[in-house]
Amino acid sequence: MSADVWKGACHCGAVKFEVRAPLSPAFRCNCSLCRRKGVLMTQPVPVEDLNIVSGRDELTLYQFNTHVAKHYFCKHCGIHPFHQTRMDPTRWRVNISCLEGVDPYAIEYSVLNGASLPLAEPSV
Repeated sequence: MSADVWKGACHCGAVKFEVRAPLSPAFRCNCSLCRRKGVLMTQPVPVEDLNIVSGRDELTLYQFNTHVAKHYFCKHCGIHPFHQTRMDPTRWRVNISCLEGVDPYAIEYSVLNGASLPLAEPSV
């Protein structure tokens, strides 16, 4: 599938963005956070392909474990529109369910084995 430009937003519309990304292949991750979020994600895209149109100040950041990945959520509605990846912090994944005119239930996906990534070593 081609890398079209998609418009997206959180549920309340406080955060709006555009992304250049193909919808296939799509992914779900089985790490502890993604498993709970249940998000269908795009493949990783370069940061320059994600443009936050409005609402940057309405995002809140959550990090865990190695504190490399950056998971962003809308402060108001709690929706997760995108995150910076742990495997390559120069790339981002977008929540396909936030994209206008896209039925996430009609998209086939693979499961990423994020649960197998090593945990951060405890500091001594």
